[in-house]
Amino acid sequence: MSAESPRRYLVTGGAGYVGSVVADHLLRAGHRVTVLDDLSTGFREAVPPQAEFVQGRVQDAEQVLDPTYDGVLHFAACSQVGESVVNPEKYWRNNVGGTIALLAAMRSSGVRTLVFSSTAATYGEPDTVPIPESAVTAPTNPYGASKLAVDHMISGECAAHGLAAVSLRYFNVAGADGAYGERHDPESHLIPLVLKVALGERENVSVFGDDYPTPDGTCVRDYIHVADLASAHLLALDHAHAVSAPQRPDPAERHLICNLGNGNGFSVSEVIDTVRRVTGHPVPAVTAPRRAGDPAVLVASAERARTVLGWRPRRADLADIVSDAWDFARGLRAG
Repeated sequence: MSAESPRRYLVTGGAGYVGSVVADHLLRAGHRVTVLDDLSTGFREAVPPQAEFVQGRVQDAEQVLDPTYDGVLHFAACSQVGESVVNPEKYWRNNVGGTIALLAAMRSSGVRTLVFSSTAATYGEPDTVPIPESAVTAPTNPYGASKLAVDHMISGECAAHGLAAVSLRYFNVAGADGAYGERHDPESHLIPLVLKVALGERENVSVFGDDYPTPDGTCVRDYIHVADLASAHLLALDHAHAVSAPQRPDPAERHLICNLGNGNGFSVSEVIDTVRRVTGHPVPAVTAPRRAGDPAVLVASAERARTVLGWRPRRADLADIVSDAWDFARGLRAG
C-alpha cells in the first residue's frame, strides 16, 4: 500500500509487540489506524501516538467497527505455550471465542478483509524441515491448537460469507523497530530474557532442555525480524484486497496461509552465544527441564510468501536482530 491510497484499519492487540510495530508501519504508509487492546499484556505507550486508541477486548470489536473500515489486522490473543498447557480453557476462550466475536462484528459491519496473526505452533513436531504450508498440522499444545482452530474458522468464513483473508504463520519474532520493541510482563521469550541477564536484571538464563535431537541438544528456532514481519502484513493486506474483488469468487483463493521466517534455524545455545558477542557481557546459562509442548525444531519454508506476496526478509542476520533488541532494551532501562 502507498500513501496514495490511504485506508482505515482496525488493529486488535495493537499495544503489544508485533501489533504496535505493524500499526506504526501502517501509519507510515499513510493509513488511518485504530488500535483495540485491553492492555492485559500490552502497553499504552506502545500504541503509536498517531493512532486512535480504544481500550477494550477483541470481543468489543462490534462497538468499534463500522463500514468506514477497510480491514482488520488481528493480533489480540494469549500466546504463552507453557501457560496454554496448564490453563487451556483460557486459550479457547480468548483466542477462539474472541475471534468468533470479531468475525461476527466484521460480518455485521461489512468489513471483508482480514490479516490474522497465526503461528508455526500449528505444525507441532514437523516431519519435514524447513516446514512448508502443506505440512501436517498437529499442534503439541493448546496455544497452537487454538490458532489452528481460528485458521479453520477463517476458511469457513471466506467460503460462506465472502471474507478475504491472509493467515501469517510466524516463527520466532525478535528484534525492535525504532521506538517499538519486545517486552512482556512476565517475560518469557528467549532473546529479551537473555538481554536481561546482560543488563544485570537477571542472574542467569534457563535453557529448557539440552537433550533434544539437535546438534547441540537445545531447541532450534527460526528468528524473523519484527520489521520484516511488519512489511509482510502490508503485503498481505494488498493481497487480501485484491482477492476480495467480486470477480474472484473462488473460496480457495480467498484465504491464503503463509509461513513467515528466514529459513535458517538457530539453537538456544547459539542465541545465547550471539547475545554474549553483541553485548560484550557474560550470560550464565542454567539447564532446566524441558517445557511441555516445545517442539525440537521449527524452521520455516517461506517460499509461498516470497512468490505470492513478493515478500523478502531484509534483516535475517541473527546478530543484527539481537543488536536491535539490545538497543531497545537499553532504551527501556534508561527510560
